[in-house]
Amino acid sequence: MDRGQKTEAVAALNAVFKQAGVVVVTRNQGLTVAQSTELRTKMRAEGASFKVSKNRLAKLALEGTDYTPIADMLSGPVALATSDDPVAAAKIAVDFAKANDKLEIVGGAMGDTLLDEAGVKSLASMPSLDELRGTIVGLLVAPQTKIARVVKEPAGALARVVGAYAATGE
Repeated sequence: MDRGQKTEAVAALNAVFKQAGVVVVTRNQGLTVAQSTELRTKMRAEGASFKVSKNRLAKLALEGTDYTPIADMLSGPVALATSDDPVAAAKIAVDFAKANDKLEIVGGAMGDTLLDEAGVKSLASMPSLDELRGTIVGLLVAPQTKIARVVKEPAGALARVVGAYAATGE
């Protein structure tokens, strides 16, 4: 990599850090290309990204962002999982690490809050933004459904009574 490419890589990483909702630091020792591609595909499907970068360039890119505390975690073969949704990247990384022992969760950060491995795992256990939206919509729709059922029920009961009388022939 020449100096111009390094400058571009640092600028691109800095832009990612500035808009990310969460950054998860993973250590990948021995992941095959197929496994890495599978992880990247899962991340992309959820709006997250998984990127291996040089630690020195990543540390330079962290300057001026909320994620400067994770600089100490950047040693050895690490990769960064990022997403705008604070739960997506953590959830996918933790699930993949459970199925594959070659990926290890080191830690991460959510804004300026530093997370250790247990913090990332607890973040991954939370519902995602889309799941929370679905729950809220369900809660908003439930009262209307109940009202419609209550209003419709007396008419249904009356129809069943009339039907029963008609069946007996009275």
